[in-house]
Amino acid sequence: MRISPSGHGATSAPGRLLALAAALTLAVTGCGMLPVQQPAAPPTTSAPASDAPASDAPASDAPATTPAAGQDDRPALAEVRSTMTEHLKVEVVGLNRVKGKHLVAQIRLSNTGTEDLPWTGQLGDHTRELGEIRWASGIGVLDTQDRAWLLPYQPQHAPCLCSDQKRDNLGYFIAPGQSIGVYAVLPAPAGNPATATIVTPVGPPMPDVPISDEPPTGDFPDPDAEPVTPVVRRLVLPSESLDKSEETADDGKNLQVSLSSDVLFAVDEATLTPRARSVLAATAKLIDASPASVVAVAGHADSSGNDAINDPLSLRRARAVQRALASLLSRQGVSFQAKGYGSRRPLYSNDSEEGRRRNRRVTVTFSRPQQAAAEPAATTSPGATGLTATTDAGGSPMALKVTGLRRLSGGLGLLTYTVTNQGTAETWFNDLHHAQDWEAYKYQAASNVRLTDVAARRQYLPGRLQVPTDDGVDSYCACTDVSGVRSATSKFAPGQTREFWSLFALPSTAETLKVAVGPFRALQVPVR
Repeated sequence: MRISPSGHGATSAPGRLLALAAALTLAVTGCGMLPVQQPAAPPTTSAPASDAPASDAPASDAPATTPAAGQDDRPALAEVRSTMTEHLKVEVVGLNRVKGKHLVAQIRLSNTGTEDLPWTGQLGDHTRELGEIRWASGIGVLDTQDRAWLLPYQPQHAPCLCSDQKRDNLGYFIAPGQSIGVYAVLPAPAGNPATATIVTPVGPPMPDVPISDEPPTGDFPDPDAEPVTPVVRRLVLPSESLDKSEETADDGKNLQVSLSSDVLFAVDEATLTPRARSVLAATAKLIDASPASVVAVAGHADSSGNDAINDPLSLRRARAVQRALASLLSRQGVSFQAKGYGSRRPLYSNDSEEGRRRNRRVTVTFSRPQQAAAEPAATTSPGATGLTATTDAGGSPMALKVTGLRRLSGGLGLLTYTVTNQGTAETWFNDLHHAQDWEAYKYQAASNVRLTDVAARRQYLPGRLQVPTDDGVDSYCACTDVSGVRSATSKFAPGQTREFWSLFALPSTAETLKVAVGPFRALQVPVR
């Protein structure tokens, strides 16, 4: 029997949205609910609910057509539009911290267009296999203190503590002018912040959403009432020197510095070059500023040659870097662990020369420095020269507009920008995912974006979400996805505008940075 919000049978349509969460809770857990605020009863405009048992039949693909009188009319705390379709409006209408450790996020999805609009594929978490796409599993929060992307808890017998289109009878479509409500229960961000950045797969993250410590409106499953698994994606923020001598990845806990073997050594040699000392001195300075007592040094090779050559060579190179770093440190109490992995742990595909170059490396990993030494000294780039640019795609003029470069807490930055087809014909614009490091990602994304501090000679790449797998780690871009159900995001109708986004590390003192998006000319953009 389908359980109604009151627990006695089917409910009338006007009260469905405001009371929906109770039905979701009972359907998922059968018991164990978080403390709630009871909403005021909405006006009744239809006949009372029948006492007859509800059908067990699955929800149809009919549009979700909740009457206006029953829709959740709470003011929005934040909103974005879908990059896939501008007619899907996403609004946060509730964000409540419960028991000091859980977060309940309530989202209102509205169709502002004139045709039925599917919503499930847009809200699914694309960083894990879900099978049939029907859950609001991609609703999450950015934990800037722990440098993590937090998604809904996963119970034992369901993909997530979140809305389910079929189970909750939400309908596959949202009818024109109508709204539905969905929710997610997830871990609260560390540090008890007053606000949070809400993330979804639909559009750009929504910063500074206020968190309430009052109980949420509605009933929601209690994560403490059953075994659940937190779903956490570690956020890694890469950057590199403009001379390509090193690439740094910062996950908020450890700093991983990949030093180019082409800079450190001659071909097939393990003796450091004269240039290597200045590169290693910068790395030693970071180790000095960190609390690390153990530093791991790992040598890596590309796929050229064979294991009989690559394995001992990578180990000799790791040991050469270890000895040099030990002599450059100014503090005591640091030990080293050196290993050689040959070609078994590539960061990039070995199918291109660029990929092979970047795989030839010695990686030095240690605890992240506690102060700004984790970031190179940053200076203000020359004055801004505008926030728009144009290029061509298959004969169609394309226009870029940077809509924001915003500083978030924890050393993070959010870049948002729009791309518009100014031509008269439909066109594909694939240059946003043709980046030099696209091979590092599990799926295609709008990763062809770079921020550069010209004076500090450092370039910042889009963040990466790391997902552990049985045989390693998969990386997903912390930027607009353009694969799977979102592959049509690269297709523009005449006059169509789409908004894109990326997360980056931001140098702490930068006031403007050079922003390069795909083939568009680079722009000097102020940091706000």
